Amino acid sequence: MKQDDGEREREARAALRRVEADSGSIFSSALARASNHLAAREADPDDMIEVWGRRVGRVLSVIGFIVLSYLLGEQLRLW
Repeated sequence: MKQDDGEREREARAALRRVEADSGSIFSSALARASNHLAAREADPDDMIEVWGRRVGRVLSVIGFIVLSYLLGEQLRLW
């Protein structure tokens, strides 16, 4: 009986984790992924040069995207 209760509890906790993961909005999950990407969380945390290099490169790419978008808008006379 104890083993059965433990198994049921594990299944219930797994189901709750799935519901929690599925109930998140698309915007919040996309924002979390973008945050993880810009913070370079997938990089080796022991290699700080790699971490900061990725962070600087990704922030510069966002700034470049904003500048190019602005210039495109100017060219198309959107603003």
